[in-house]
Amino acid sequence: MGKVLEFNTRLRSENSLEKNTKVAEVYDITEARQEILSRDRREVKRTILTEFVGAFVILPEKGLMKVALYDISENGLAFELDMLEGSFQQGEEVAMRVYLNHTTYFPFTIRVSNGRVIEEEGVVRHGANFVKGTMNDVALHHFVKFIETVSASLKTDSGDVVVSHIS
Repeated sequence: MGKVLEFNTRLRSENSLEKNTKVAEVYDITEARQEILSRDRREVKRTILTEFVGAFVILPEKGLMKVALYDISENGLAFELDMLEGSFQQGEEVAMRVYLNHTTYFPFTIRVSNGRVIEEEGVVRHGANFVKGTMNDVALHHFVKFIETVSASLKTDSGDVVVSHIS
């Protein structure tokens, strides 16, 4: 095991203090930690995504640029863009498409709320809110609910179930 510090022998006592004695005080940070955690707790549930659906942002005069959806919630999403591609600015509105197959997609607009470089992955992760009041609000709501529901029971195919002969 490790060394155990005896705090009881180090507690400050008014009677035992001498003039030049240094005393170390011990602070309980549990309450402060709980306050920080509750303040940082997200308002909505988010679902982590990795290559679940195809997502693209539309760059004016350049076309579609593939992004990787990182997570999604009822209020917005996070996506990653290769560092070499650049990044979006906070407050910037971006048109986005989510593809369900190679040709079928639904469009919506996001407003970038933050971006941070993830050096070890070579990406810039952007957080964005859905711009409300667009024609696809209802579809977007149902899409998020679909992703949340499906992702709760996803399985990974390891190739272990193969049919070799059907009569």
